Parts: sequence; structure tokens; C-alpha cells
Amino acid sequence: MSGREDDVRPDPLWDDGSGRPPAWQDHGERLLFENPWMRLTEHRATAPTGAPADYVVMRPASLAVGVLPLHGDGTVTLVGQHRFVLMNWSWEMPEGGARPDEDPQAAAARELAEEAGLAARSWREVLRMDMSNSVTDERAVAFLAWDLDPAPTAPDPTEAFRVARVPFLDLIDAVGMGAVRDAFTVATALRAHHMAVTSQLPGWLSHVMLGRPR
Repeated sequence: MSGREDDVRPDPLWDDGSGRPPAWQDHGERLLFENPWMRLTEHRATAPTGAPADYVVMRPASLAVGVLPLHGDGTVTLVGQHRFVLMNWSWEMPEGGARPDEDPQAAAARELAEEAGLAARSWREVLRMDMSNSVTDERAVAFLAWDLDPAPTAPDPTEAFRVARVPFLDLIDAVGMGAVRDAFTVATALRAHHMAVTSQLPGWLSHVMLGRPR
């Protein structure tokens, strides 16, 4: 390297892909397990380095959807539940799944009512995510919702929730402290904060989100 400043160029995230390493190659799959919620498939594959590599992928039946409900006083509603896989308590935004033939916002609205007892008149899609792309093809869509009204709750037979309403900035603090660790909730909360500080939301809403209600 010459060390000249004009030799140092950023590698844009939106490049045309011409400088990327080779792609993985998939030589066929075998079904290992299937139930109404997911499939496990095993693949004979070749890695970008040329090395052979077997790969197991978890393929959910639904698109993950989530919604962060924003109240007019700058608070948000979260739902807490005990999660089986990690055997821990988890504070989260209302989340669920949208079947392939279901509108993601309609599914998020259903989860908002079922888990938090809320309905929203204003919606904004804010984030699309690949949830854990080394082991699953699960994808997710997140929404912000405001202009909230009460709605009947209807949790699934296996769900037991505690509902809490906290200032939005307290949620951001909880993310920083590790008290809120659900990845979908963390990403959506940080996206909402970025939108508020960069004027991508209605001005009154950004104002109440970035203040701390007394």
C-alpha cells in the first residue's frame, strides 16, 4: 500500500457484489424433521473456500412479526414472559408469526391485541431482519404503532404474560444494561430511537419519546 489518502476507499454495503468471495453451493437437501411450526433440513454443501460442508437449517413456517406500541405520553407497552428455550424471563414487544398468505401488519395487529390488549390507528413498518442467518432462514418485519386504544386480549393457551408500560427512554436504558435482550425487540427499539432523533417520525411523537414522563 502506498499510504496515500486516495488509496483508502470505503467498501460500500450496497456494492454490486463483484468483489465478494464465492457463494455457498447447495447440492441437495434431506428433510430431518417437520411439524406445523418448522422444518429441519440437512444439506450437502460446498463452502466458499471449496471445502465440503454439511449444513442443517431450521426453516420456520411463519414470518416473524413484531410491533412496538408507542403511547401519546412517551411510554411503550412491553410484555414479559418466561421463555422455554433459555429458561429465562424476557421483556419483549408484542411478537408473533404471519403465515405465508397473511399480511404482516394484520398479523402484528393481531399480536398487539392478543398480548397487550391494544389496537392502533397509526402504523409504520420500520425494519426487516434476517433473524439468525447462520442456522435459520427466519425473517422478520417490525412495526411501530401509535394512536392506541384498548382491545380484548386473547393469548394462546400456552402463554402467560405480564404487561408493563414504561417510558421509551427507560426501554433504551434497559437495552444498554442487558435487561432487555430479545434481539427483535432490541433492534426495533434502537431503530425507533434513531428515527426519533433523525426526525423520521411525527414531530410530536419524537418529542414525547425522547422526554421522560413524570
